Amino acid sequence: MIRIFKTIDGKIHQVEEASEGCWLALTDPTATEIFEVARKYRIEVDDLRAPLDEEERSRIEVEDDYTLIIVDTPILEERGEKDWYGTIPLSIIVTDEIIITVCLEDTSVLGRFMDGRVRNFYTYMKTRFILQILYKNASMFLHYLRIIDKKSEEVEEKLQESTKNKELIELLELEKSLVYFTTSLRSNEMVLEKLLKVERIKQYPDDTDLLEDVIIENKQAIEMANVYSGILSGMTEAFASIVSNNLNIVMKFLATVTIVMSIPTMIFSAYGMNVNLKGMPFASHPEGFAIVIILSLLLSLIVAFIFSKKNLF
Repeated sequence: MIRIFKTIDGKIHQVEEASEGCWLALTDPTATEIFEVARKYRIEVDDLRAPLDEEERSRIEVEDDYTLIIVDTPILEERGEKDWYGTIPLSIIVTDEIIITVCLEDTSVLGRFMDGRVRNFYTYMKTRFILQILYKNASMFLHYLRIIDKKSEEVEEKLQESTKNKELIELLELEKSLVYFTTSLRSNEMVLEKLLKVERIKQYPDDTDLLEDVIIENKQAIEMANVYSGILSGMTEAFASIVSNNLNIVMKFLATVTIVMSIPTMIFSAYGMNVNLKGMPFASHPEGFAIVIILSLLLSLIVAFIFSKKNLF
């Protein structure tokens, strides 16, 4: 899908025809769309296809007619009726005429620009647009990292009483998301460092502060991802032991109950044998049945009391 946006009278508008100063947003484009854009703006087909590969690495490439910037952007995935987090490549192609973005799916980063929710955004100011995308991208990483932290706290509360692996699997999924985030953020950091040295992308004085903000935001996201990853890693190991211990407590309780319940079972089994009643206590007593029942309950209660004193219940 190709969408064309242009700043008109200070506001972002979706237009039908591309012109100088426009922004072409390609989302999961077809082969026909890729070849059409490649031919029209003299861009290599492979460079347009690159971000459609989920394993594509972040990088900057300077060609004769354009500059290619590929970074990883965070996405929300739904698996098993739960929200998880991952990353996909997002490319920014800058030509003399327009700026092109290519991504495998709609992202919340570009969605903000399309909806006009970014201040001081103009499609014809290419350098600032690149920096704004990178800044929003780093901010989105931070936003998702805070959500992951809150989710880990919720799972932590459930794990304290859990005897199943469901919560542990959730922690492992969150930890995997953090690994993806950390790897992607470090790759993006290398792109930012190289961006400073690319002469074709002009660094205007007004954009200097924005570039510094992008670098600071990305570094903060890396630090947060490292901290949360370390916490989750330790938490996973600790709670694996807790789940095992909770299961041991349940098994100990069931074993104790089995012992207590075995006392009346043994007594009733003895009275249920086909033997001479003459040698059985209370066998001839008119209230013998009730007496045996009461004695069985008393013995069970005594054993249960002893076990409770030893913290076996």
